Amino acid sequence: MRTRTTAAAATLLLAALTACQNSDEPAAGGDKASKTKAPAATKKSASPSPSEDKPRDFGEAITFNDPATAATIKTTVLGYEQGIKAQTAADQEFNTSGYEWAALEIKVCITKGTGGTTRYPWTLAYEDGARIEPSSVTYGDFPKPEYPYEATVKAGDCVRGKTVFPVPGNQRPERVLYTPDALPEGAEWRVPKV
Repeated sequence: MRTRTTAAAATLLLAALTACQNSDEPAAGGDKASKTKAPAATKKSASPSPSEDKPRDFGEAITFNDPATAATIKTTVLGYEQGIKAQTAADQEFNTSGYEWAALEIKVCITKGTGGTTRYPWTLAYEDGARIEPSSVTYGDFPKPEYPYEATVKAGDCVRGKTVFPVPGNQRPERVLYTPDALPEGAEWRVPKV
């Protein structure tokens, strides 16, 4: 019972701190009056900070070992596109103003052993410190192939696809962060300027 009470208190404290932290934050390039409400899926991420390594270019892979599964994993970012049109707009989905869909194309391969992959260690990082996580919703007309929510991959096999994010339409992320549990320092890729 004490564990539940402590966990509930910690959750309420975290929610209160998050609400206080975000309530007076102006939108990038504007003042408090021009602030737009961020969708729930775009709140600042609790994922670790990026690694101290320099950001990689798209297509440049990182290889690491997962001590939990003994798998060797090779991953990279292949591309980023913003302004994706879908049957339901990002603003409509999250009751916001000024947001649109963006797609990140990623590829994960297992070169040894068997491992798992998911879209959730991927985050978009903005110059102002905001971080946006992948959308928890999907529509049939999102860009294909879609990256799976979860997949098990065996040695010699890869998973490639696009995952969609609700992003501010007037901004472009500066980096892509990859922070799986097996890679404590994380990895990052530089998003090219248009």
